[in-house]
Amino acid sequence: MTESRHRLPDNPWPALWALVLGFFMILVDSTIVSIATPALLSAFDATITEVMWVTSAFLLAYAVPLLITGRLGDRIGPKRVYLIGLVVFTLASLWCGLAGSIDSLIIARVVQGLGAAMMTPQTMTVITRTFPPERRGSAMALWGATAGVATLVGPLLGGVLIDGPGWEWIFFINVPVGVIAFALALRLVPNLETHAHSFDWIGVALSAIGLLAATFAIQEGETYNWGTITGFISVPLLLGFGVLMLVVFVWWQSRVRTEPLVPLGLFRDRNFSASNAAITTVGFAITAMMFPLFVWAQLVRGLSPTQAALLVAPQAVMSILLARPVGKLVDSVHPRILACSGLLGFAVTIALMSWRMTPTAPLWQMSVLAIFMGAASSFIWGPLATSANRNLPPHLTGAGSGVYNTTRQMGAVIGSAAITALMQARITANLPAGASGGAPSGSAEGMLATAGGHALPPIVRDAISSALSESMLLPAAVVLLGFLAALTLEQAQHLREPAAAAAGSGDGAAEAV
Repeated sequence: MTESRHRLPDNPWPALWALVLGFFMILVDSTIVSIATPALLSAFDATITEVMWVTSAFLLAYAVPLLITGRLGDRIGPKRVYLIGLVVFTLASLWCGLAGSIDSLIIARVVQGLGAAMMTPQTMTVITRTFPPERRGSAMALWGATAGVATLVGPLLGGVLIDGPGWEWIFFINVPVGVIAFALALRLVPNLETHAHSFDWIGVALSAIGLLAATFAIQEGETYNWGTITGFISVPLLLGFGVLMLVVFVWWQSRVRTEPLVPLGLFRDRNFSASNAAITTVGFAITAMMFPLFVWAQLVRGLSPTQAALLVAPQAVMSILLARPVGKLVDSVHPRILACSGLLGFAVTIALMSWRMTPTAPLWQMSVLAIFMGAASSFIWGPLATSANRNLPPHLTGAGSGVYNTTRQMGAVIGSAAITALMQARITANLPAGASGGAPSGSAEGMLATAGGHALPPIVRDAISSALSESMLLPAAVVLLGFLAALTLEQAQHLREPAAAAAGSGDGAAEAV
């Protein structure tokens, strides 16, 4: 173990605010493309699957390295890894804006995802290692509020930029923000103690191959009619291979004798396991719900990108208003109460949004539901993040942060792929034969490339509206699985210790790790 000579700051909040700016920028980019789907379809004359890869490629490149970048922060310092990742992310954002083809944009998004993967685990590591346990809940609440607000600010900012200077600026905007975030982090984030670690490159390869194969099979399945891709390779075979590689990855982690990418002992802590399961469903749902919701708003209801984002902007406002009071509750209220309330409310709200996604429903109803969604999300991010890491010993905080963020991003990757396949399938199933409005009959790409709901014949508009509404039920159902996982959460260890001491019990969750 190598000791840093720098003393921890007496006030860790400035460092956290500096890191939150970069984290916010990453999360905005995770969702900002959802509002740009029609614009990218038109700009590049692309298919819906190609445009969805702009998001999926970013999420995949973001998810896989998280298993190792958290450990890398432990080894060479979270501040150093964060700053390197911020530079990569900012330069890749410039590349995205300058991309002249959909393929170039997808490649640039991969590089951008790699930069994001270097940054994200360091934010949770700094919180865990600079804030004492009794104050960690408030810090995690800020981290959680950032995530909640970014999911709506991304589309809103994207709508304004697309309606104004153009889609390129949803990426160009990151350049000045990245420069400011770099200057603040360089000055305010402390150098923390480092720990020597080895790296499991076989584990990295297994997880990357498994995720890529499974994601490609799910997202491209409808394109190939769930049959043969090329030669003897079929969609079911590729999906099975991806799942097998992920199973082998888990097996390999149990066999690694030095340092596995995923220390399976982490999951002996019930809160860590439950929080990871729950946040995976949240990552899935947030990514999956954005695409049908915003395509419906623009294509079926004829809203501009900015108007579509403003429709659900109350979610962000509600997240901001509740961030502080929920942060105080995290340190005193049982996490099961907070997380379960948020997850159940989130699932119900998505289902109600699906119900109101019709061609004629009053739009104000969607804004009211967005208020409830913002309230629900406020009770999800902070409580789950705090529960996941609160009991971990310092030398495992990097690994814990990496695993937690990886599971969230894996959920987002699968959510992006699954909603792509489901949207195409439901549009094809709902669209009447010969009613494609000039597009190939039953073509999801042709329909979604149509600019504006006013250009669609009523029968086509109704069919697409039904298809997008039905697609929204998938993320609602997945979040209910997260609710079931959160039911197993326990009270935080530091709040249990007085009672445990009185009972003569010396057991701690950290000892089980």
